[in-house]
Amino acid sequence: MLNRRTLLMAGSSLTISHPFVKTLSVFADPLNPPLKYHSHDPANGEPSLASLIRSYITPIENFFIRSHARNPKINATSYRLRVEGMVEQPLSISLADLKKFSEIALVATLTCAGNRRSEFSKDKKINGVPWGSAAIGNAVWRGVHLSDVLNLAGVKPGARHVWLEGLDAVKRDAGTIPFGGSIPIEKALDSRTTGAALLATQMNNKPLTPDHGFPLRAVIPGYIGARSVKWLGKIVVSDRPSTNHYLASAYKLVQAPDPLSWNEAGALYRYPINGAICVPENNAIISAGKTRVRGYALPSGRADCKIKSVLLSTDSGRTWQQANLEKQQNSFCWQLWDAQLNLLPGTKSIILRAEDTSGAWMPQRVAWNYKGYFQNGWYRLPVNIR
Repeated sequence: MLNRRTLLMAGSSLTISHPFVKTLSVFADPLNPPLKYHSHDPANGEPSLASLIRSYITPIENFFIRSHARNPKINATSYRLRVEGMVEQPLSISLADLKKFSEIALVATLTCAGNRRSEFSKDKKINGVPWGSAAIGNAVWRGVHLSDVLNLAGVKPGARHVWLEGLDAVKRDAGTIPFGGSIPIEKALDSRTTGAALLATQMNNKPLTPDHGFPLRAVIPGYIGARSVKWLGKIVVSDRPSTNHYLASAYKLVQAPDPLSWNEAGALYRYPINGAICVPENNAIISAGKTRVRGYALPSGRADCKIKSVLLSTDSGRTWQQANLEKQQNSFCWQLWDAQLNLLPGTKSIILRAEDTSGAWMPQRVAWNYKGYFQNGWYRLPVNIR
């Protein structure tokens, strides 16, 4: 099912190992684009900050899109999810087979590891999609526990990681590869309702769109979005982390792109505490006096972790005012907040910092890194007061 901003492009398709998969090109709707696209092929777009926080549950059209290749076109009837590796019984599961498992729904926030990446460019040039602060969204995901599928296959002793492999075809210098990654076996077998790894077929009670992984994707609460692999085609149970480029080499914190730095750095999994001011807009012209300020804060991706406080400053951090937290407070989900600030003619910026119940807090500054990951320093919004 295609939305208005997803168009088919005629031409030859990429050849990959799944014969029922072809490829699509993705373009933004020029009439009413709900996202700002940093690239169209592949599709990478984020909403305006004001539209992002209109509701606790992010509408699909306002949910950021992160892709490393063109959307694969998948025949839902012939689709099969393969489960193999260190299992007693390899599986080939259709979408109809998945319906035989107990269905669950969970609310979870997904965020790109590069959210707020563009802020690093103030220090030095960065590599990657130049995300603002809206590469994040909170949705209702519906599907089955990954643990139920793994238990059916029977996990062998010694298994330590679960590889997740997509049906997309990413062009790299060494050839064409699928996007993939892995998660620790403990996370994969966790069956708690709030933090369980999910094989999702629906988003906000609708079938997944091609942009968001139709017909099946992983949703790994508390982990960076790269671990929630879209267009899921294969699961491999292993005694070691995935050898896929996007876990073995990419998504690491490094200061320089030399081989030693890459090999020394570990793969990124859990996202850190973060936050942003979404209203008013950057460099907005605002009348002095009482002004409503709104935004989001994201607790660390730990179980039972929630936002404890959101603090705002209009005098460069000398004094702080506590924001009001909206009623929804859930693990693995963002927290929306608002505040009334008294802005004076000399106010140059509004600063945000947050703390969560695990004791984590947004640091004053984050050191630059080569790929621009995990920018979660104090959020600074420049303003013009008249």
